[in-house]
Amino acid sequence: MPYVNIKITSEHVTPEKKAELIKGVTQLLVDVLDKNPETTVVVIDEVNTDNWGIGGQSVTERRHLGK
Repeated sequence: MPYVNIKITSEHVTPEKKAELIKGVTQLLVDVLDKNPETTVVVIDEVNTDNWGIGGQSVTERRHLGK
């Protein structure tokens, strides 16, 4: 039973885009690894940009600074 965890920042990701991600990742596992889509689990975690850091700064701060 494959388990895929996608972590994205919580910024304007529509339910339709999330559904597209789930469908696409599931199909990729079917095509590449011949996995059963009925037992493939895809979880999307949305992380606030204040809680996601790169290079010692939060994504919120980096975006504010134009990085």
